[in-house]
Amino acid sequence: MAEKVNSFAPIIPSNPKVLILGSMPGGLSLEKQEYYGNPRNHFWDILFTLYSQEKLEDYEDKITFVKRRGIALWDAIGTCSREGSLDSNIVDAEPNNIEGLLQRFPTIKLIVCNGTKSYQVFKKYFSLNELHDVNVVKLPSTSPIPGRYNKTFAGKVEEWKIILEYM
Repeated sequence: MAEKVNSFAPIIPSNPKVLILGSMPGGLSLEKQEYYGNPRNHFWDILFTLYSQEKLEDYEDKITFVKRRGIALWDAIGTCSREGSLDSNIVDAEPNNIEGLLQRFPTIKLIVCNGTKSYQVFKKYFSLNELHDVNVVKLPSTSPIPGRYNKTFAGKVEEWKIILEYM
């Protein structure tokens, strides 16, 4: 039976330049109350690689790391029902108030959708034409679950480099 789940509050630095949107945290992340809390998820390793940063284990250190780089974290979906952790099992998705966040933080110039589901939900609820001066890109999912368009870790890092252009 599908369980109702809620995303986390956004992580917002004082001067965000990039907003990374996941879809909805997976079960392990929800359990740990951490963005990208599954150790098999490539998210943190990709960011550490992009910034030539030694791997950080402590969650608070990871949050400090992204904030110092002007990166905000949130999810496209605020609440949904889902059995398990797969994006394909998400039903009754309700979006987060991303428009309101962008109004409060006009320094955000790039929205990165981490994977297809995040991008689909974002496009469904928000008009790309109304986002003046904000670019939106769909990047390969950092999820450990194999998808239809799998890339190697190096291939993901190459595509995720776009965030460096907005720093």
